[in-house]
Amino acid sequence: MGTTIRKQWVKLGTPSVKMNKLLEYGRKAMFYVRVLSGYEERRIRNYRLQLEKRIQQAQQQKAELNRLPEKIILSEVRRMVDEMQNLNKQIENTEAQIENYFKPIDKQAGTIMEVQLESEKKTMGTMMTATQEETIRKIEEAERLARARGNANATVETNTGEKIQGTESSTNEKAQAK
Repeated sequence: MGTTIRKQWVKLGTPSVKMNKLLEYGRKAMFYVRVLSGYEERRIRNYRLQLEKRIQQAQQQKAELNRLPEKIILSEVRRMVDEMQNLNKQIENTEAQIENYFKPIDKQAGTIMEVQLESEKKTMGTMMTATQEETIRKIEEAERLARARGNANATVETNTGEKIQGTESSTNEKAQAK
């Protein structure tokens, strides 16, 4: 209604001072009516609530933006941890497959090693017996040589003893003859 009146006044030209005062008085009266009826208070409260909601939403958005790098970092860390766990599982599976693949080879290598150890034990045993027999033979030969020398020395001693006695007896005979 107010806009239509203004349009009419604009058509007529500039309003007079009295008319301006009347309009001002009407505006103030309408304001008082709105205040007294609570309309203005409700409008102000509603506007304040809207502002508070906007501020709260802006703060939430700001907090979300601040948390966004943390969320991104956490999601990256989770993704990397998942990748590492998957990689560990793959490594374990690969190790198990490798072990299964090499089990027969390990068994064959074990039997080959056992055969080699047994053959080495046999050769060591034969070498030990051969060296023992050789040592026993050398000892027996040394004893035989020692006995043979002992017999030869004994015969030499008996021979030299007889010679010594023979020379002593001849010297005794010579001494008696003188």
